[in-house]
Amino acid sequence: MRILAFSDLHRDLGRAASLVERSADADVVVGAGDFASVHDGLEETLGALAGIDKPTVLVPGNNETADALRAAASDWASAVVLHGEGATVAGREFFGLGAGIPVTPWDWSFDLSDDEATEALAGCPEGAVLVLHSPPLGHCDVSGSGDHLGSAALAEAIGRVAPPLAVCGHIHESWGERSRIGDTVVANLGPDGDVFEV
Repeated sequence: MRILAFSDLHRDLGRAASLVERSADADVVVGAGDFASVHDGLEETLGALAGIDKPTVLVPGNNETADALRAAASDWASAVVLHGEGATVAGREFFGLGAGIPVTPWDWSFDLSDDEATEALAGCPEGAVLVLHSPPLGHCDVSGSGDHLGSAALAEAIGRVAPPLAVCGHIHESWGERSRIGDTVVANLGPDGDVFEV
């Protein structure tokens, strides 16, 4: 399976148009959150992406809520929004969990605590492709100040369910970085995205 995955568009309609074009060569497209900027521009950004007719998996970032993302994607026939749930997409299991994890310092942000994330990931089946917004602690999660801002709960879940691929975004300074937890490839995507064979 050829997966085109990206994160953190933050209303960048030019990059959205490029992703629509590139999706022609993919089997599945994955959007790992932050389509909006501080809850603004979500509908416009999803409208720009809705030209993607391949099966598409979306998770909310911390810049939009799960409910807002589901509402904005309701007319996009090929897209499914996952947040604490899984789905079979093009014959493969995917499981998604969005939001900022752990809780960010911003009062406007859509966040979960590590405990909430652990509970939400309890139903993730072994071997599912894991679509996250936030990175696991110690992997693709270094901020501009050199701090690791990822989630211990996400790192534990990846170790437990051993997905072939775990994609994330959220920490902009780590866009494009790759890491491994056991046999799992962890990738912080960024808005240009990347292609993965799974």
